[in-house]
This record gives sequence, C-alpha cells and structure tokens, in this order.
Amino acid sequence: MNLSGKRERLVVIGNGMAGVACVEEILKLDPKRYDIAVFGKEKHPNYNRVLLSYILTGEMTLEDITLNDFNWYKEKGISLYTGCRVTEIRRGKRVVVSQDGRETPYDKLILATGSRPFIPPVTGIEKEGVVSFRDIDDCKRIKDASDGSKRAVVMGGGLLGLEAARGLLSLDMEVTVVHLMDRLMERQLDSNASNLLREDLEGYGINVLFEKETVEILGNGKVEGIRFKDGGSLDADIVVMAVGIMPNMELPRSSGVYCEKGVLVSDTMQTYDPSIYAVGECVQHRGKTFGLVAPLFEQAKVLANHLAGDGRLVFVNKPVSTKLKIPGIDLYSAGTISENNGTETREYIDRGGRVYKKLFLREDKIDGILLYGDTVDGPRLFQHLIEGQDISQKRQYILFGEGMVGKSTTSIDALPDNAIICGCNGVTKGMIVEAIEKKGLFTREDVKKETKASSSCGGCGILVDQILESILGSSFQSRLEPASICECTKYTRDDVIKNIREKRLKSVREIMETLGWETVGCEECRPAMNYYLSMIWPKDYEDDPTSRLVNERLHANIQKDGTFSVVPRMYGGVSSPEELRRIADVAAKYNAPLVKLTGGQRIDILGINKEDLPDVWRDLDMHSGYAYGKAVRTVKTCVGSQFCRYGTQDSLDLGISMEKRFEGLWTPAKIKIGVNGCPRSCAESAIKDVGIIGIVCGWEIYVGGCGGTNIRVADLLTTVESTEDLMEIISAFLQYYREEAHYGERTSKWIQRIGLDAVKRPVVEDTDERKALCNRLDDALSVVTDPWKERTATAVRDNSPVISVSKDINMH
Repeated sequence: MNLSGKRERLVVIGNGMAGVACVEEILKLDPKRYDIAVFGKEKHPNYNRVLLSYILTGEMTLEDITLNDFNWYKEKGISLYTGCRVTEIRRGKRVVVSQDGRETPYDKLILATGSRPFIPPVTGIEKEGVVSFRDIDDCKRIKDASDGSKRAVVMGGGLLGLEAARGLLSLDMEVTVVHLMDRLMERQLDSNASNLLREDLEGYGINVLFEKETVEILGNGKVEGIRFKDGGSLDADIVVMAVGIMPNMELPRSSGVYCEKGVLVSDTMQTYDPSIYAVGECVQHRGKTFGLVAPLFEQAKVLANHLAGDGRLVFVNKPVSTKLKIPGIDLYSAGTISENNGTETREYIDRGGRVYKKLFLREDKIDGILLYGDTVDGPRLFQHLIEGQDISQKRQYILFGEGMVGKSTTSIDALPDNAIICGCNGVTKGMIVEAIEKKGLFTREDVKKETKASSSCGGCGILVDQILESILGSSFQSRLEPASICECTKYTRDDVIKNIREKRLKSVREIMETLGWETVGCEECRPAMNYYLSMIWPKDYEDDPTSRLVNERLHANIQKDGTFSVVPRMYGGVSSPEELRRIADVAAKYNAPLVKLTGGQRIDILGINKEDLPDVWRDLDMHSGYAYGKAVRTVKTCVGSQFCRYGTQDSLDLGISMEKRFEGLWTPAKIKIGVNGCPRSCAESAIKDVGIIGIVCGWEIYVGGCGGTNIRVADLLTTVESTEDLMEIISAFLQYYREEAHYGERTSKWIQRIGLDAVKRPVVEDTDERKALCNRLDDALSVVTDPWKERTATAVRDNSPVISVSKDINMH
C-alpha cells in the first residue's frame, strides 16, 4: 500500500477468465489494497469460455455460463469498462489509454489480453461464411451463417474444432472436420485412440478427413467450398476456423513490453517492467505458451499472491488433463502422449467394448495417461503422474486400480487428500472433503459455490458426487433433499403434504396459519404450497394468484424489456392455413418485433405489451400453449407412418391425442414430450421427460430425459403393443411424478433421486395402483380450463381489466 495510506491503483486489461480469476484471488487475500479497474473488449461480463460449445448447441445461454455478472463488479467496487479496447500503454506515466480517449492511471498493471484464432494463409479467407470459434459473438455469427446453410466444414481436429463440429451438427448441418495431421487431437491422442474417436464421431454423423491442407476458399464472395493442396475439393456453405490460437501481444509489444512468442514473464508472472504483470493465454513462461484453463488459474493464484503482498508462490508449469466435451464420448488424456527413446507403455484395448487404456512410462514413473471409453481411473493415475511416484511394484495392475490385488477400496477413496479433483481450478480432494465436513455441504451445487470445483468445464462433477457419497455414506441420498422447502419454515415437503391431507387444508393461507409460518412466504415456498394444494385437492382447493410466479399469473412469458411472448397451442406441432393466418394477423396488428419457431414445434409471438394480452388471446382464438408454466407444454412429433417412408407407427395422431389429453395439466416442473414413428427419433425422444418411439411391434416408452444444461438420456420404462396401454402408463407416470416429486424438480432429477425401479413398480408392474393413479389424474384434468379463454370471457362479462397483479407479494 502507498505510504499516503491511499489504495493503490490496479488496472486489468482483459475481462476474461484469467484476468478476473486474478482479481477474485486478490479480493480474497486483501480486499482493501487496490482500487481496481477492468477493461474488456467484449460487451459482456466475465463468462466461461470453456463452455462455448454449449452456447452453439443451444443447451446453455450467456447467462448460464456467466461467471461474474455486472452486479458482482458493482458490489466489489470494481470499475468495469466493457466494449472498450485499450489502445495504448504509456509506461513512463503509468497510464493506459482506451479507445474512448479515457486515460486511466495505474500503480500495477495486469495484461490479460488472451489470444485470438490462428488464421492460416488460405486464399479467399475473407469470404462471407468463414468464421472463427473463440467467443460469444463467434457463436452468434456461426448460428446466423447456419441459417439456410446445409454443409459445414471445420478446419482443425483439436479440442476446439471437435466441439465446434458437435455444435454445428446440432444445427442440423452436414459436418466435415478437415485436419492437417494424421490423427485427431494429436497432442492428446495416439493413433488407436484417434481411430476410436473418429469412428464414434462418424457414428454421430461427423465426417473426418486426415492429412488435408486447405489452400483456397471457393465461392464468389460467399463460401461455396474449399480446395485442398492435393487438388481435391469439398462443398461447403460455412467454414469454421479452429486450427489453433495465437497470444494477443500487439498492445504490450507496441508499448515496449518485451515479447517473444508471448509476453515474457518470470516465475511470479512479472514482465521486464516491474509494474506490469501478465497472466493467461497472452504469456510466455520458460518457453511455453498456454491454451488450457488449469494453468491459467494457477497463474492467477501466483500473481494474486504477489500483488497482495505475500510473495511466496511461484508458477510451475505442471502437467494438465484434458477431457472432450461431447456427450457419449469419454476421453481422458494427461501428460506426454508420445513414444520416444526411453519410453515404455502399458496398454489395454477392448475394441468391441470401445475401451482403450494406455500409460506412457519413463524410469518407472507415469509420463502420460490416455483413457478412452472408461475414464473413471483418470484422477487416480493423474495423481501418480504429478507426484512422480515410482510404480515399479504396481506395473501389473496400475491400469485397473487396487481391485486387481484384492483390495476393495473404491477409486475415490483410494485418492489421497492432495489429489487434484478439479484441474481447472486446482481444487484437491482434501479441500472438497473439508468444505463438506465443516460447512455441512450435501450437493454438487453447494461444493461448486464453496470451492469452485466443477464450475469451469464441469468434467469433474461425477468425482465431486463420489466424494459426497463417500463422506455422507448411506445418508447421502436423503441428504440430497433440503431439510425444509425454504428458509421461511422448518417444514419439509413431506411435512406440508401430510398436513394438507390430514387437516384438509385448502389454501396457502390455511397452511401458513396452521403450521405457523414465520414470514409472509417467498417465491420458493408459496408456489410450492399452491401446487401441492392443486395436486391433492384439484376440485376444491383455493388457488392463490399471489403464490404464482409472474409468468403463470399473467399467462405469458415476461421478457427482459417488460413485454411478453405468447405461444398458442398447436397440437403435435400441426397447424392449418387459418391458424397461421390468424397468428400472422395478430403479429402484424400488435407490432410484434419477432415471430419465432420454437424447439417444441410451436410459434412464439414476442414483444406483446401487457395491456394487449387479452386482445391478443381473443384475436388468436387458440388455446394457451402453457409455455410459461410448470405444466405439460408441448408434444413434439415426427410425421410418422402417415407420410414418412421410414415410419413404423402413427406418431402424428398419437402425439395429438396425447397433447389433448394432458393439456393444461400442472406438474412440479415443465414437461416436454416427444413422439417418434421410428427409432430414428427425429422428435428427440431420448432427451424428453416422456419419449415415445414407434417400433414394428408397438411402442417403447422412455422417461426422465433432459436436453437442458444438465443433459440426461432418458431411461427405457417399458415396451407396449397398444396405444391404449401406452396412454394408461403415461397417465400413471405423470400422476406419480405429480404426487412424488418436489416442486421445481424435473423428471430427470426425480428419477435420478428415487431410481427407475421405484417408478416401474406403481406405473408398470402394479396394474391396480396404475389404474388408481390414472383415476386421480382424471380428477385433476376434469377441472382444467383454458386460462386465455377464461380471462377473455371474464373481461367481456364483467367489462373489467383482465390482468390483475397482487401487490402484497411480487415474484418475478
């Protein structure tokens, strides 16, 4: 700190993961030492670049991957300048100049300028349709370019290129990966693992070409294809460049900061200018540059340690592990994957089971690890690698763990406390264990918030769960459930339901009065109580509008500008010219800025003002699609045997019948259903809450799928021959879920919690219980009315406003 007692001025150029991680560490060590200013060339807050492929696939949004939102900077007293590039560093005056002419003085300066995509010298690289894959804006450009395009080429078969290919495949494009080398991910894989990966990728529909050098992008102004050095060519509408990265060092170099391959730094991340430091992908340390997350976070910790005045840490470039983020492909690689003089290998391959394991040994120590298909032993082997342990006495069973010599210790229990669980953030097993035991943690989300483990790439999430289960033992399952439904009360979900039934409570007010609620309730407990009442007493409970979230109160989805989106129901995704004309007329009449097709085969009219909602519903004269509620939303269908030459069953009529039966049914969380006429599964049954697949002799019923941020493939519940049996089993399943799940709990989480067998017994095996569940579902459905028609009819009858929002509780 300055002798004057004033805070020192710290300026960070770069608002990415490395720079902000350093700021976070400084704030932990000495929160009052610096006045901090952060400049970012992107307009967004700090986000997790590792998860960009999920943005491309639509599984996540920017909000989902944001690490620190704008409020965080404000709460920490950090001056943040987004969309503002620094153009000059005046080292003599210790001032940085930004593109808006602002001059910001500093006492200490951190360069965290990151990297940019390497663009090879290919003729025609400037053509429309050539895009890189490096940030949020690139994702938007790729999605925009994919609109109306059929064929995509990804140049580069490394981690980034393969994840980009997976994203493009999800956009319904024909995808080809073009790689200069003779194997995929050549830094992490050998030829055997590369061949397995190639086969699996081609099984997904991604083509792979090896040893192809692109020399020209073809097309007249817009991409039409690429030409190879060997004379061959390939048609393409989009070309995604993912061949590598280069450190961004132009700004420091132009300011006189010494650079070679990157900004040269010492073991304490200091440049040749003692007031300037560098961290992340822009640096060069002992001849190495960096592209993976784990070393960047380690650099941030070292630099923060010095800037906070401790000064005892030094950066050591350690081995890192790599995982590929493509669902269904388990790949783990760490250390040096090459056979040089003095290298030995231990290898196991099961081509039929698609399992491959290989260790690279040097002087009886692990030098590299390669696992494909079965990666559970990765952390255990990685610990041997980073500690340099002599494994000469374990050579016979090292690939398969202690179980090979008769020890029953599980893989996670065998790991020492200093074993790295989260390589991205440097979190050890001991740190997680201590947090669980001392802070009373019982979910992965708790561990993530407390330690940051699983918060970056998410690859260590299963290991975190294993540690939780190891510590909590037999109580792990029950402790996954919160002790109470919220902080307003000590009562659990089961307590509330038991009292509702036994004391015949019919309103939220009665529950709160009877159980002695200490507050007026919150947005967690009030909607939950209202739902439990409707589930138990569907015909005579007292619905409480103040206990519904705003979307359910107004029967439309509120948008960030305060307007609403309206999604009318289109049974099975089927419409008519008359309906489409009404939708178009409504959109034009009320100046809707956007009309969009949804993933559930519906049409979304966005930008409707609240006061116009009743008139919009009346003009549409269609049923509500319940896109705003915890309810059965859409039944997505393929055209099935009526039209498709591959169809084996009539999925279209079944989907429409199913949607009409379950329309308006309130559930603990949203329900999405997919019905397919054949196993090709065009309606994506594998990731739906309920998925139906037509087979030659009947139907397969799948449950518990999820296509959101936590992807889960649905479980096969049963197979039936008739549509009557199918409808009965689905009805029983939905009612059992309504009665047993926690409010807000998706079917995927519910089935993971209670197990599939617990669902099969009452829904499939016990026919008497199944019929009882169906009868209770019929009771619930018997009182369902369409809210749009009810609201418009009430308005006409009473000549009163349709929309009324209670003021005593405001849940957004």
